[in-house]
Amino acid sequence: MSDELKKGLEGVLVAESGLSHIDGDEGRLVYRGYAIEDLARQASYEEVLYLLWHGRLPDADELADFADEMTAEREVDDGVLATVRELAEQDEDPMAALRTAVSMLSGYDPDDSDHEPDDREANLRKGRRITAKIPTLLAAYNRIRNGQEPVDPREDLDHAANFLYMLNGEEPDDVLAETFDMALVLHADHGLNASTFAAMVTSSTLADLHSAVTSAIGTLSGSLHGGANQNVMRMLKEVDDSDKDPVKWVRDALDEGRRVPGFGHRVYNVKDPRAKILGEESEALGEAAGDTKWYEYSVAIEEFMAEEKGIAPNVDFYSASTYYQMGIPVDIYTPIFAMSRAGGWIAHVLEQFEDNRLIRPRARYVGSEREEFVPVDER
Repeated sequence: MSDELKKGLEGVLVAESGLSHIDGDEGRLVYRGYAIEDLARQASYEEVLYLLWHGRLPDADELADFADEMTAEREVDDGVLATVRELAEQDEDPMAALRTAVSMLSGYDPDDSDHEPDDREANLRKGRRITAKIPTLLAAYNRIRNGQEPVDPREDLDHAANFLYMLNGEEPDDVLAETFDMALVLHADHGLNASTFAAMVTSSTLADLHSAVTSAIGTLSGSLHGGANQNVMRMLKEVDDSDKDPVKWVRDALDEGRRVPGFGHRVYNVKDPRAKILGEESEALGEAAGDTKWYEYSVAIEEFMAEEKGIAPNVDFYSASTYYQMGIPVDIYTPIFAMSRAGGWIAHVLEQFEDNRLIRPRARYVGSEREEFVPVDER
């Protein structure tokens, strides 16, 4: 056994997966062999869920049935909504509120009382319920904290459009709905990132699906994983509020020892392909609104960071201005990340259950070897 220490498990292979592949040198991302560019522009989030969970793209009838099954699971029990209301009224952090609510869903799930890791069909039913209910939970939380009542889900809207409808109380136009659906597709899976690995570790103990997703949400809440797009938008707003151009602002921030969010990635050595797609969407939204300043700020910062630091933006960098121009509150960007990535988490848990081995790494001990015990009254 090698004694080489790999901090953060960087470069360590711990599993085989058929779900997504990242080529960090070429800037490529594929889900089950399909290029992310094709899926983002041509497939719905529901199609991508089916692909991740079933291993292939659905035909028209299969997609219609799957979408109907998802739609039927959107409503949330009153007991869970009561807790969401209490958390919103107490101004709980959005990710913490979502973590608590998703964990609570297990108490109302008809398949959760008799957990069998190898019962794939039961786990798929639970996965559909979790994924379908997260948008309802998040939209309800946001409305309640703003003094509004939750909006019931609609059966005639797809996953992305229904969330925007529940969030704002108005049916989104086609451009907003399609852009948001694209963002969900782009965030659905991304190899063994920290939250996905957390879900796998939890499920490797043969814990239930709700526990695995709850673990993943808790992991995603950390600022080094899911919070970067929120920090990007806060940075862009600081730039806008200052009397400096974006390059001057970033240069001064770096001189002050501040970190510029949305840049660099553990896997990509070039520009994140998802950032390319969302950059185009951010520009298009700005042009449609007659104000492209957020996109222009972002491009100026990207070019400066490439020239000065040699690093490229990741998906968080352009998702920030895209979401902001859609009217989405900044502090629910990360919960939206969870709303999308739940599909990937569930796919990885299903894969883990198929060929499970308890994930149990070792640590190199660096403490004292031999200490003489002294009774408490002699210390």
